[in-house]
Amino acid sequence: MADDKDVLRDVWFGRIPACFTLSPEETTEREAEPYYLLLPRVSYLTLVTDKVKKHFLKVMKAEDVEEMWFEYEGTPLKWHYPIGVLFDLHASNTALPWNVSVHFKNFPEQDLLHCPSNSVIEAHFMSCIKEADALKHKSQVINDMQKKDHKQLWMGLQNDKFDQFWAMNRKLMEYPSEEGGFRYIPFRIYQTMSDRPFIQKLFRPVSADGHPLTLGDLLKELFPAVICVEDEPKRFQVMIHGIEPLLETPIQWLSEHLSHPDNFLHISIIPAPSD
Repeated sequence: MADDKDVLRDVWFGRIPACFTLSPEETTEREAEPYYLLLPRVSYLTLVTDKVKKHFLKVMKAEDVEEMWFEYEGTPLKWHYPIGVLFDLHASNTALPWNVSVHFKNFPEQDLLHCPSNSVIEAHFMSCIKEADALKHKSQVINDMQKKDHKQLWMGLQNDKFDQFWAMNRKLMEYPSEEGGFRYIPFRIYQTMSDRPFIQKLFRPVSADGHPLTLGDLLKELFPAVICVEDEPKRFQVMIHGIEPLLETPIQWLSEHLSHPDNFLHISIIPAPSD
């Protein structure tokens, strides 16, 4: 098996090739060329698309520019979900590059949160980390950190610096060995066909008799339709960072190695591709 540090590195450096095109609804002074970008799976759209904005502003009239937002095949993309989650949920079974439409007006108020600046992304990111640590360690680790440590987590993500981020995040992933894992696993389960934003409940990584629980145990409790009975056709795919982990994988290991920088394990459930 790969060294665990390699897993963390592979997760961090996961990229999605994307092609950004200006929506035909936008009025421009001249035709806008598409813009290609490798998107970091672990980041947020609004954090890594300055170049996209700059590119399209060249052909826009100033009076036609409001807040930039993105859409894929009619679905507005929620910037506060990590990029990898958005891709796995909406586009994982389509050919690359991922074709994303760019808008500068008609902001879909009912679907998206406004994101006027990076400080809004930072606030969202830090509130997720604090919620995750409340679940894992009753907030003890994050509260013991200084303000500059919090800032280091954010700067590591913002500047795509793996070592800077993990030097601090390591502390959030530790637990006393006698406990066998975190108090609860911070996770969110997303489903394309659901009206609910995501499923999130308290789930311990170890059973009452000290047995490590798995991804399959979590899904059996919260999304049993995923578990196939023998000979039954597969109805769903379970995706984390673009891969389908084995259901036998311990949930504690997944939480330590496949969580996003916000310290949540983001699990996407999508319809299985038909043969």
